[in-house]
Amino acid sequence: MLYYLFTYLDKMYDIPGSGMFQYISFRAALAVITSLTISLLFGKSLINLLRKKQVGELVRDLGLDGQKEKQGTPTMGGLIILGAIIIPTLLFAKLNNIYIILILFTTLWLGFIGFLDDYIKVFKKEKKGLAAKFKIFGQVFIGLVVALTLYFNDDVVIREKIQQTNTRSTTQLSEFERIPDHSSRFSKVDVKSTKTTIPFVKNNEFDYSILLKPFGEKARNYAYLIFIPIVIFIITAISNGANLTDGIDGLATGTSAISGVTLGILAWVSGNIVFADYLNIMYLPNTGELTIFVSSFVGACTGFLWYNTYPAQVFMGDTGSLAIGGIIAVLAIMIRKELLLPILCGIFIAENLSVVMQVAYFKHTKRKYGEGRRIFLMSPLHHHYQKLGYSEPKIVTRFFIVGIMLAVFTIITLKIR
Repeated sequence: MLYYLFTYLDKMYDIPGSGMFQYISFRAALAVITSLTISLLFGKSLINLLRKKQVGELVRDLGLDGQKEKQGTPTMGGLIILGAIIIPTLLFAKLNNIYIILILFTTLWLGFIGFLDDYIKVFKKEKKGLAAKFKIFGQVFIGLVVALTLYFNDDVVIREKIQQTNTRSTTQLSEFERIPDHSSRFSKVDVKSTKTTIPFVKNNEFDYSILLKPFGEKARNYAYLIFIPIVIFIITAISNGANLTDGIDGLATGTSAISGVTLGILAWVSGNIVFADYLNIMYLPNTGELTIFVSSFVGACTGFLWYNTYPAQVFMGDTGSLAIGGIIAVLAIMIRKELLLPILCGIFIAENLSVVMQVAYFKHTKRKYGEGRRIFLMSPLHHHYQKLGYSEPKIVTRFFIVGIMLAVFTIITLKIR
């Protein structure tokens, strides 16, 4: 909203400073400051309100140290995160941008699904919350919406590089001609494509439509039959991974902020023609605007961490965890970096796999030996380390360190080929 206001003031009245709103970096800085302010200032008021309404966490007895003390801690704190994301985005982003519209819808939808789950747990006193099939349906639905929009919307395009035809040596060029013209290295026409980024490959692009090549060239026109299931799977997996990671104080919030910073960098360089050319990656027009949203996301998670760090004054609940996982997945898909998620979201993936492996191995050994056996002392993975005797702050800090290492490695994959 403010973007349009100050753009109008700049054009009509030439007010000094109003032109700053044309710069993504300036608006991103305002977004992160605003989201931090909202989560810090209004977070405390919401926590007090939740405590007054007795919106407390129902903690299952898992036999873990410090678990009983968490009983009654206010939950549904994800509302703080959602508000601190949405408000700055509405204020500083271009609201006619398809990527902004889509990511806002994702945030609201998954936040709504998580809110229903928390509401049933807290107010209906049903420990299981929203039935798993309804959660999965909600995740599949948003995956379908995202996939169809990205595939069919005319504003979702890439601008491909073209071969340089100028064969003159550098010494033959004038001083003016030696200045890099990054825009001339890309085609003038934006094209629809199902290409994505694949790490560690020199020509780091992979087209999903290639998977249909054995069925003939015409079959590639039906690439959405491959693209849609992949998008649904990624969103569901990462969203559930974040949900499972939200088991000890500050873990999901901090690791999500780290992933958010990384995706913000990737969104900015992918939407900037100069950096896209320098890094030899796909130039995606209009995706730079996602930097505003990501800045709000990082600010919201960081501000919430103020109250969520050990010992937590509030839990985000599924209202927050389902949303932040889905946000990370959709952001990666929109900037064509979803194949980097196994690296960037390695902690979410490990938490997910630990549960799958534990359940599968238990069922297998029960059928084979008549008694179920376990790989981990407890799953998800962070509970395994709790059972080994590590304190919550130590587990969280070490997971943060691993998350930062994965984030740095994700970024440098752009040059390691």
